[in-house]
Amino acid sequence: MVDRRRALTPSTGPTLDTESRATDDDHQALRLWLRLLACTNRIEAPLRTRLREQFDGSLPRFDLMAQLDRHPGGLKMRELSRRLMVTGGNVTGLTDRLVAEGLVERRDDPADRRACTVLLTGEGKRQFRAMAQAHEGWVAELFGGLSAAQQAQLYTLLGQLKATLPTDPGR
Repeated sequence: MVDRRRALTPSTGPTLDTESRATDDDHQALRLWLRLLACTNRIEAPLRTRLREQFDGSLPRFDLMAQLDRHPGGLKMRELSRRLMVTGGNVTGLTDRLVAEGLVERRDDPADRRACTVLLTGEGKRQFRAMAQAHEGWVAELFGGLSAAQQAQLYTLLGQLKATLPTDPGR
């Protein structure tokens, strides 16, 4: 008798990750979701470790600095929160730490006394660019098991999936 509750993994033994929750009896969409989540976790884990070890940083810190690097004029806290998909409290705490380290600065908004704009300092730009260069290499390394054609195909398929999904996070 075949054990229908075994984890679906390409290896010979079960892998303990989010995909191991799936069984042969589960809907294909659920198995796909769990595989995507497992891949995301397996990509993020070494990125988090390397950012911590080589830059004494974190992925949220990297993401916030990346947003500011893309917007040299800075972003308001509310916009940072929206773009990072985290609460305002998370952005405030992270921004406070980056301000204390001299990597970002807050500027009062003359049009709205309740708001401020956050932007990278010169040192913040320098540090972020070093992190971004390393990060790009790490990501390329992690995807190195796929050929360029496979990466392009996966990118296209994920783009098609993304286009079918709701844009409202509450739906």
